[in-house]
Amino acid sequence: MTQIHTTTHLKTFRYRLRPTKAQEATLTEQLRLCRGLYNAALQERRDAYRKAKKTVTGYDQMKRLTEIKADLPEYKGVYSQVLQDVLKRLDKAFKAFFRRIKEGSKPGYPRFKGAGWYDSICYPQSGFSVSEKTAFFSKIGNIRIRLHRPLEGKLKTATITRDCGEWYVSYVCEVESQPLPETGSQVGVDVGTAYFCITSDGEFVENPRHFQRSMKALRVKQRSLSRKKRGSNRRKKTKAAVAKLHRKVARQRLDFHHKTATKLIRENDLVAHEDLNVSGMGRGNLARSIHDVGWGQFFSLLAVKAVSAGRQVIRVDPKYTSQACNKCGHTCKANRVSQSRFVCQSCGHTANADWNAALNILARALPSVQNVEVMRGLRSPGIHSGE
Repeated sequence: MTQIHTTTHLKTFRYRLRPTKAQEATLTEQLRLCRGLYNAALQERRDAYRKAKKTVTGYDQMKRLTEIKADLPEYKGVYSQVLQDVLKRLDKAFKAFFRRIKEGSKPGYPRFKGAGWYDSICYPQSGFSVSEKTAFFSKIGNIRIRLHRPLEGKLKTATITRDCGEWYVSYVCEVESQPLPETGSQVGVDVGTAYFCITSDGEFVENPRHFQRSMKALRVKQRSLSRKKRGSNRRKKTKAAVAKLHRKVARQRLDFHHKTATKLIRENDLVAHEDLNVSGMGRGNLARSIHDVGWGQFFSLLAVKAVSAGRQVIRVDPKYTSQACNKCGHTCKANRVSQSRFVCQSCGHTANADWNAALNILARALPSVQNVEVMRGLRSPGIHSGE
């Protein structure tokens, strides 16, 4: 009898909350208290190390939460696990700081959170539930929710976020993967700034340039912001308008990435792309254009969707993919005649440079897939490596 193995993965569902004025005041107060706890815990760690060379851990600080509630009664109005999560965030920041020191990269010591720089609270295990019209949160109550799509799987965590004056909740759920039927297709993807991506099938996806198209409106708003007096209501309103413009660009980019990644995953069993150092490339001369296309976010979405659909995404070494001929393999800089034209100096093969690169990316991914299939065959019943 054949056993069917189901795999699970985490999936996030984000919804708009509609709190009343009283609930909004409660949420704002909880953010203030959580920010204060974060800063106080950070100060304690700094002072302990500077004065006594003593390391205070997150566990040490969580044990003192009961004392904090006794001394500061206002913290009784915040759910206990929310307070624990604040200290876990700080502990995570310190662990990342020490990890970067070991790696030899720029450490980036954890910073104090200023007003407006702490915008979320997390219910990591319990204290929350959701129905068709309301979302319940311990110590806050039932808040109206716009459940525009049904939740799936088992609820794990809930995070309330303030975004440009609006409130949202993100539920992380454990859902079962739903493999798509095989298509028999495999594709290599070359990303760029002229075109967003070019596939080995010859498809050229236009770069929407969301940030570039919004730059004129952003310049106007930012100039207006620079003229406003600090602390004034007009400055606050203009600052909120600038933030909303940036949020609109981010949402447009995310929507485009979702649609492009979904199309690639639905149509292909295997998707190969270059293993690019996006953060490093974002510090170069083309930083604005690279941040605008958002390759890092696109690659992450592609990987997540592949896990859910039972597809395979392979990252390949990007070296010389744009200089190698996909027909004869000859590699040299002279092959790349221009930004868009490829002419092999050995065999004379002519093609679009990005399409040629996409074909090379797919070719590099296929050997690794074949090796995996061979190893699976060796481990399957009736096949032995010694025979």
